[in-house]
Amino acid sequence: MEIKKAYRIIQNALCAVYGIAEGASITQILFEDAFMVTNRNKKGNFNDKQAQQLLNYTERLLRKEPIQYILGQADFFGLKLKVNPSVLIPRQETEELVDWIIKSTPNQSNIKLLDIGTGSGCIPIALKKHLPKVEVWALDVSSDALTVAKENAKKLDCMVHFRKIDILNTNKWDFLPDFDVIVSNPPYIASTERHVMPDWVLKYEPHIALFSKGDPLLFYKVIAKFFLKKKTKHGQLFFELNEFNARKVGKLLIEKDIHRFKIRKDLNDKDRMLRAF
Repeated sequence: MEIKKAYRIIQNALCAVYGIAEGASITQILFEDAFMVTNRNKKGNFNDKQAQQLLNYTERLLRKEPIQYILGQADFFGLKLKVNPSVLIPRQETEELVDWIIKSTPNQSNIKLLDIGTGSGCIPIALKKHLPKVEVWALDVSSDALTVAKENAKKLDCMVHFRKIDILNTNKWDFLPDFDVIVSNPPYIASTERHVMPDWVLKYEPHIALFSKGDPLLFYKVIAKFFLKKKTKHGQLFFELNEFNARKVGKLLIEKDIHRFKIRKDLNDKDRMLRAF
């Protein structure tokens, strides 16, 4: 199978399903990450084994299975992370949140930082890479997610203290130290919003990490309470937000007597991040 011809055929097929921009992006990821083809006009051919693998991947993509799950990896903040259906695929807006945290946090050994609902470990690992002196902790309720996060931390040589803790269980809070920085990208999608979500997200990504338990603000309320109990004197709280509930999160912080906060827009001009201090 000729590489140049295969690239063109597969890109056309994927663009018909995902749209031109997304289809082109997925095709590029597929060829570069799975077959090390960085030039769509590269001369040469795939061997029979590669051609069969390419066909298999393409069939799965046409069923809208995420490319990251097919390849078992995702790019995040310059890192290659292992992912599987037990963890969310890291998003661009989460990279923006990480960048904000790095710019707001001193790289000092006396700083303790906690990520709540860590999933693949993308947030704490990226932060540890850029703030190597900071002591980094991460929590998740899912054993499968923590397995993935620990593998990523080990592969990338990052020391992160992982703990299996459900933040909704307030009895577990006393087992944790106080923190200078607390960050969370919690489940924040209401079940009523399912109809506006892409099919591939609903079908393949873990619902425990997507959907709140009835109240889309539940985790924000609980984590804000945790922040007040476990923060140091100059503690900071960072949230990733649902654009539709961003102002409601700000209101609930005020109700909990947290008045110093800022909501920031992402690159798509949506209210997606918050910093309280």
